[in-house]
Amino acid sequence: MTDWLADHWLAVVLFLAYSGVLAWNATVGLRSIAGSADYFVGGRRMGGVAIGISFYATFASTNSYLGHAGKGYEYGVAWLVMPVFLVVFAYLSWKFVAPRMRRFASEFESVTIPDFLAARFASNAVRRLAAVVIVFSSVLYLVAIFKGVGNLFETFLGVRYEVAVAINLIIVMAYTSLGGFVSVVRTDVLQGALMVVGSVLIFVCVTNASGGIGVISTVTELPTATRLFALDTALPFVVVLGIALAGSLKLLVDPRQVSRFYGLRDESSIRTGIWVAVIGILVIQFSLFPVGLYAHFLVDPVTDTDVIVPMLVNDPSVVPPLLGDFLVVAILGAAMSSLDSVLLVAASVTTRDLIQSKREVGSSRLLVVVFAVVAAIIALDPPGGIVELTIFSGSLYAVCFIPTLLVGLHWRRGDGTTASASMALGMAVLFSWLLLDGQSRFGVHEVFPALLVSCAVYVGYGWRRGTVASPAVERFFDDELETSGLRKEKLKA
Repeated sequence: MTDWLADHWLAVVLFLAYSGVLAWNATVGLRSIAGSADYFVGGRRMGGVAIGISFYATFASTNSYLGHAGKGYEYGVAWLVMPVFLVVFAYLSWKFVAPRMRRFASEFESVTIPDFLAARFASNAVRRLAAVVIVFSSVLYLVAIFKGVGNLFETFLGVRYEVAVAINLIIVMAYTSLGGFVSVVRTDVLQGALMVVGSVLIFVCVTNASGGIGVISTVTELPTATRLFALDTALPFVVVLGIALAGSLKLLVDPRQVSRFYGLRDESSIRTGIWVAVIGILVIQFSLFPVGLYAHFLVDPVTDTDVIVPMLVNDPSVVPPLLGDFLVVAILGAAMSSLDSVLLVAASVTTRDLIQSKREVGSSRLLVVVFAVVAAIIALDPPGGIVELTIFSGSLYAVCFIPTLLVGLHWRRGDGTTASASMALGMAVLFSWLLLDGQSRFGVHEVFPALLVSCAVYVGYGWRRGTVASPAVERFFDDELETSGLRKEKLKA
């Protein structure tokens, strides 16, 4: 134990300092809570810089640091479509979802995605169906993040996987349950800064250790990397494209991302936040993407690509030990920045939209603990890898919420039946395609046919059934049309 502390004293110091900041943020968040809106969306008074950082920090979790970076090792240059899509869809999310979602949520006092859908489609059935989807997907995502943390601690610090999961469980559920949205966003700002610096440092260390940036041109000479510059490698390119699309589409509709827009205080915050979020995702993703390629020069062949980054960080010939200590804390921050957001979303949706508790804040705090414990237990024997779990979660969100949330924000047609049918049939195709192993049989990722069906059903039903019988919703679309017209007149002038 003494030798371990001598080797990793900086990691201990940084971790204790980091934990102290989390405790302080929990205290600040606790003091700011006067009602459920404060706990769930920070009272809708957050600025663009903080929400922009929180947006990219929430997304770029261990799925980016460990999962996506590791998949570059397996899929090669074809995997470049993933970071490209992520940057593009981050921009589209802020451009086309944030303005209307912020305004709608404020006018209808929505604090969850099912809350919004229930108001938009005047249907409690849509609320409950959406809530079930979110809770199920959230648990899958939580499992993936716990797995990443366990792999990191086990490889780098020699801590048993189970102990690592337990440590992370205790810390994240404590500050999330106490401080709510304010605590989560304040913590994300710190974690987002650590993540940007950490991703750049990992790229610099790995490329230097492998022989410099230019050495990548010789990677195909290695026996493990002969096809890394081909589009069809471990999987056909159309399947890789589907995986990338499923993983990035959720930036438009994933509740943990979209809920950030609920907390924005005004329109000017959106104009600031969009650039903070896009630049943050761009730096992180394009720093981590090449790591898997360069790893072929530095590690023996591996089958579990989730362990590649921990192996590199733990290798003193790649990363100097003290710098490695810092990177472990940075990656831990990446994990927590997603864990806290997903926990808060799952708890708030269960409280407000499923059990509809009258004591929303108290019930949500309890449910944060419940969901964290359940996910941690499942993570002890996870049903898949980090990328596989997060991609399936993203596919489910895309199929259910691209039509109902994204189209529903911009097209006034569509009622409760439209939304319910779209989600139900889209999910039926998604699960059927998986059970029939459609990806292997037809070379098409399940998100494509499922999303096609859910969108077609929504447009078809929406066109036939017309608008929802809600004067408030009609006024919202009329106001949006008038605002859009004024913007066009200003541009012409």
